[in-house]
Amino acid sequence: MDYPKSIPSIGLVNGRFVDEDPVAGTPGSLIPAVWGNSVTQEILSVVAGAGMAPSEGDNGQLLKAIQAIIGVTSPMRSVITRLAASKMLAPEELGLVLIDASPTAAIVTLPAANTGLGVRDVIVRRVDNTGHRLVVRCSETDSIKFHTHLSAGGYPFLVLMGAGDWWHLRSDASGNWWPVGRYDGTALGRAVFETSTTVMPGGYGALNGSLLNRTEWPWLWDHAQQSDMLRSEADRGGAWTTGDGSTTFRTPEARGEFLRLLAEGRDVDPGRTPGSWQKGSLVQGDNGAGDNILFASHINTQKTLLGLDGAVYTDYSGASVRYIASPPPVMQLPESELINHGGVTRPRNIAYPGRIKLI
Repeated sequence: MDYPKSIPSIGLVNGRFVDEDPVAGTPGSLIPAVWGNSVTQEILSVVAGAGMAPSEGDNGQLLKAIQAIIGVTSPMRSVITRLAASKMLAPEELGLVLIDASPTAAIVTLPAANTGLGVRDVIVRRVDNTGHRLVVRCSETDSIKFHTHLSAGGYPFLVLMGAGDWWHLRSDASGNWWPVGRYDGTALGRAVFETSTTVMPGGYGALNGSLLNRTEWPWLWDHAQQSDMLRSEADRGGAWTTGDGSTTFRTPEARGEFLRLLAEGRDVDPGRTPGSWQKGSLVQGDNGAGDNILFASHINTQKTLLGLDGAVYTDYSGASVRYIASPPPVMQLPESELINHGGVTRPRNIAYPGRIKLI
């Protein structure tokens, strides 16, 4: 591409265009047809290179074509879009999208991941720390390919939870958005301890047996169904439950509980099922005189408070009472002496808030 220096024509000086000079009597430039056609063809080549059909009525095609071609090499644009309400994003708004859901719950919809959009990146980031639900949703039948171990087709939306939570997504021009990165990639459903009573960003909730809607948390419901730890609502324990049986489900409950590893085939703690509760056990003590002491003065009433089963004090068969040494007779102690002995064993411990990964 160059000025038409090789074409002798009126109004060209060394191939460059000039204005008409009425005083000197020199005419203005007349653009040669061959040069005008070559310039047009140069532009059309860029448009065609972007996979676009030329349109005489569209004066923005060259810019769109350049953007599309650049996007193939570097799909992330230096664009910052700020939102404070629900919105469908336009292709030119993709880049870093900062979303404030403090006024109300919001839904941000991604452009269709088709050939027209091509390969494009977007980072959606939440800036507020309110409890309003913030959903990033696909267009029409598109999907976000996350947690594909649960559902090969992915899911139609994700949820941003807490200030600073972000996902980096890339379109594939075939109806899908693929996660490239995110704030917290901890495995779904994982229970963790925290050192703050505040629920941190990144997709966590309290480990408190929350009742959730299946349609609002489809990936978590899929996880619960495939966990081998799904129980009925009446038999919750510390597992997932089926909720009302049709529209809801419940997360595990672990507040105030001690956790024990599942034996999973080892010959200890037989008969346990994942997520089941286990009642406390009493142990025998030694007062130094060789007496077998069960550390409770009124076992029939205290067994309920201690979480024991319904066995009668005088009937030891099947009771949740464990002896380290010899069996009964058992010497009961008065309340005044209980301070010098023990009962249900509880080691010194620290109480940390429990959290569970919800997305």
